[in-house]
Amino acid sequence: MKKFILSLVGVCVFINSVFSLPKPPKKITISFQVEGNCGQCKERIEASLDKKGIYKAIYSIETDQLTIRYDPRKLEEIQLHNIVAMIGHDTNKVKASNIVYENLPDCCKYRDDNDEWEKRKH
Repeated sequence: MKKFILSLVGVCVFINSVFSLPKPPKKITISFQVEGNCGQCKERIEASLDKKGIYKAIYSIETDQLTIRYDPRKLEEIQLHNIVAMIGHDTNKVKASNIVYENLPDCCKYRDDNDEWEKRKH
């Protein structure tokens, strides 16, 4: 009987510790650099982030900073960088493909001949 009571106490302690683990936050805010030039860029970047798990995305043309409020349980930060790169805008972690970049309107093209990504390779 003593073993049964000790086992029962052990199970109760285990269950209590599992259910009292801290839960990850439902919303966090991050900011990172995104290359862009104009109002069309701003609209395109913010519209690309109109997805489930993203509550707010604001791009500042003046500072090239994108601020996103999102649910980290549904998306990882690198996914946010990839979403933006997939529409033609480089971030500080992911470079947009040249094909997608070349299809941007001329006013939205931000790369020059001395591309920063090329400099980082060397």
